[in-house]
Amino acid sequence: MSAKEIIKIHPADNVAVAVDDIASGKELELDGVALVAAAEIPAGHKIAIDDIPAGAEVIKYGFRIGLAKEDIKAGDYVHAHNVRTALSGSGDFVYEPDFTGVEKNRSLTFKGYKRPDGKVGVRNDVWVIPTVGCVNKIAKLMVREVENELPENVDGIHVFEHPFGCSQLGDDHLTTQKILAGLVKNPNAGGVLVLGLGCENNQVAYFKKVLGEYSEDRVKFLITQEVEDEIEAGSEILRGLINYAAGFKREDVDVAELKIGLKCGGSDAFSGITANPLLGVLSDKLVACGGTSALTEIPEMFGAEGIILNRCVDKAIFDRGAKMVNDFRNYYISHGEPVSENPSPGNRAGGITTLEDKSLGCVQKGGTSPVVDVLHYGEQLEKKGLAIVEGPGNDLVAVTNLAAAGCQIVLFTTGRGNPFGGPVPTIKVSTNPTLAKRKKHWIDFDAGKLLEGVPMEELGDKFFDYVLAVASGEKTCNEKNDCVEISIFKSGVTL
Repeated sequence: MSAKEIIKIHPADNVAVAVDDIASGKELELDGVALVAAAEIPAGHKIAIDDIPAGAEVIKYGFRIGLAKEDIKAGDYVHAHNVRTALSGSGDFVYEPDFTGVEKNRSLTFKGYKRPDGKVGVRNDVWVIPTVGCVNKIAKLMVREVENELPENVDGIHVFEHPFGCSQLGDDHLTTQKILAGLVKNPNAGGVLVLGLGCENNQVAYFKKVLGEYSEDRVKFLITQEVEDEIEAGSEILRGLINYAAGFKREDVDVAELKIGLKCGGSDAFSGITANPLLGVLSDKLVACGGTSALTEIPEMFGAEGIILNRCVDKAIFDRGAKMVNDFRNYYISHGEPVSENPSPGNRAGGITTLEDKSLGCVQKGGTSPVVDVLHYGEQLEKKGLAIVEGPGNDLVAVTNLAAAGCQIVLFTTGRGNPFGGPVPTIKVSTNPTLAKRKKHWIDFDAGKLLEGVPMEELGDKFFDYVLAVASGEKTCNEKNDCVEISIFKSGVTL
């Protein structure tokens, strides 16, 4: 991609994207054709490159992002004032397979922690996971007693606070249990203390049934109501877990053992041009090495579902994915909300006009690999390759779910910036160079270099090398800033 004033993403597009602010009256050139800006157009926003009659489709990425509210002339500023969404209700999806297979084409390694159950961690942490929010602060007091006792090869100790585990019913309560169980299973934790209260709905005995098999050396339990001094008891258990985790050393591991989550948040119009396609390149490279990548944010596929669903390797997986999309659409409708209730104010300020516009940029993270599996919220990644993991667009909820599904790293693209981090290393990828320069303490990698003329192939190789460096121990900004937390999706009744 070369540096230009405006970018036409697909040959069929009738709009282009401004790379920098464009003044009204500015003379432009695109593919040898002269164009004059009829108004000020902010960076990342759209300019019409053809006349678009009222009611006609506005095309970006080669697909419809909405309908013209009025006649739009070439050179006009194109945004929410003259474009409306075309989305409504649930979709009627037809399986039209459109994918090619992937052959493993190289072997690479990283320095990881091999666990006795065959999984591999990229961090060697000790985690404290409360069964219920009532013991959040007790957990932090326990950690305070031991946090200065970590040996060099134990990367950190974290408490994952949350407000749930009690006063929930049915599926909502089970969802909490599944996510917490998924976190217990994540191999980035060399040791885990599950901390209970004793009277909550999510009591340890019930939670163990959802958790299933576990290593008694790696996972310990404490019910605070059953001991006289819970801080003393808990800190002693943590010392034992620290000692156990200290027995693991980094060693060479095949890249095929990596499971990486794909997420975007605080997006702008460059997300679908730079950072999200860069993640797509990374995903394809990882899959070609035998690894696993996971795409989530189901509501941010609305309007672009067919691109992903038609890459499902068989009809059964397609049907599961289509039902998941429609279930999310009906979830919106059941609450009286339009399915197009997105993008956010920040997205719009960054140049994203409709949900279709946002979704077409969002799905770029999935690259071109076939979809081998579709997982419901709280399920575990088992198959190698690209998977769709159920989850909302909310940043921390989605990243938590990716970690609970088994991802050791999450790649997070952003055009507006976000300092948060999930329970696993959360690599922040900026969509534009301005953000990367202004928020160096948030951003780990600048995909905006694509706007400055760096070829995708070159930047893709550098990004893959960086991800492997993180997998081998290099700290991300969220880790350096101690921004490590979780959030759980809630849709049911609170007692």
